[in-house]
Amino acid sequence: MFLSLLPMQAVEEIINPIRVEITEFEHRFKQSMQSTAPLLDKVTHYIIKKKGKQIRPMFIFLTAKMLGEVNDKTYDAAILAELLHTATLVHDDVVDDANERRGFFSVNALWKNKIAVLVGDYMLSKVLLLSIEKHNIRLLETVARAVREMSEGELLQIEKARKMDITEDIYFEVIRQKTASLIATCCEAGAISVDRPDMEEKMRQFGELTGLAFQIKDDIFDYGMPGNIGKPTGLDIRERKMTLPLIYVLNNSPKNVKNELINIVKNKNENPSQVARATALVIEYGGIEYAYQKMKEIQIKALDLLTEIPDSQAKKSMIGLLEYTIERQK
Repeated sequence: MFLSLLPMQAVEEIINPIRVEITEFEHRFKQSMQSTAPLLDKVTHYIIKKKGKQIRPMFIFLTAKMLGEVNDKTYDAAILAELLHTATLVHDDVVDDANERRGFFSVNALWKNKIAVLVGDYMLSKVLLLSIEKHNIRLLETVARAVREMSEGELLQIEKARKMDITEDIYFEVIRQKTASLIATCCEAGAISVDRPDMEEKMRQFGELTGLAFQIKDDIFDYGMPGNIGKPTGLDIRERKMTLPLIYVLNNSPKNVKNELINIVKNKNENPSQVARATALVIEYGGIEYAYQKMKEIQIKALDLLTEIPDSQAKKSMIGLLEYTIERQK
């Protein structure tokens, strides 16, 4: 299916059933970002030019098309989700003191932190205003829940990373809130937009599982894939991130290995040779294989949720989008 294609080819194939809708969405999203403040317009124009693959709007449009007919409320849902996603990225770059985003200068690198924070705040205010103007209170409720969960997940991760006492259960709660909640919101919002209350919860679950698999794949990227490890980056270890491969090895390795890993992550995470040593230990003691296995289990659960939905090009593309999140190479 899409697995044999290169990543961008996969996206092009997936987008076919909603190509017209994505084009219209991009026009409407650009309009939603317009402001009377020249500096704000300059920054938002830069953001729009550097945007990624529009994965989150794709989840919304494919859900809507699987379950009904795309309408103005569907476009509103996509705009709200993308505004929220973009705002969180801008704020995250400030928090992380990041100078790059997708290979380009971040907003805070070009315009400093104060402007970046204000631009993120502006986008969040647009989420509120557009929801009220269009009387999309149900969509606003769904998006607001995602904001709350993303914030809680980030704070929980910070708290646990300091103590290095994160369990696998806590890890999954963190990524459910931080990463999966927004994709879950997109799928739920797609169902809301076409008046399918009977499918809202099922699609939310599908989006949540897809988001969990997406984050685990990101964890694996720091080490490589089973049988094809490639060149590990060790970035997560340097940033003291407690990812699934590391957590598994800490909980399922001899005491001396666990102590060595904790010592490196806590005290030697700026030493390249020690980071390489920690990476090698995680690989050697099965952390990558375990994470890959969990990711595939989650994928199967997500696919099961779509079995009762009639076959269509939109459903085929939704399955392809799930597979793309797992098989992507970057």
